[in-house]
Amino acid sequence: MEISFTERELDVMSVLWELGDATVAEVRERMPVELAYTTVLTVLRVLEEKGHVGHTQEGRAHRYHPLVDREAAGGSALRRIVRKVFRGSPEMLLTQLVSDRELSREELEGLRRRLDERLREEES
Repeated sequence: MEISFTERELDVMSVLWELGDATVAEVRERMPVELAYTTVLTVLRVLEEKGHVGHTQEGRAHRYHPLVDREAAGGSALRRIVRKVFRGSPEMLLTQLVSDRELSREELEGLRRRLDERLREEES
């Protein structure tokens, strides 16, 4: 199942993933850009219609919570990027990533360890 978000939806989901659950006001406080209460509410309702968010009643307010986890959304987004930006080539994505001069030596070594682990799994 492909999970996709608009930029604004992703901002809201990031807050929910961080907090676990939140009211509209709590999401609004944590947003990277200032948005009207009604805008945040609209985004949450759209996410709920898409099946990505659920809510429980809390007094007069709704408390929203994610129904998809960050890893599933990240995997879906990454597959879409590989398909659309890197012509379906994970190798091209990895080449772009390791060519990024902003990666520290520790991050590059971490990538190497993960690749080595994956290669060992394939040999088993």
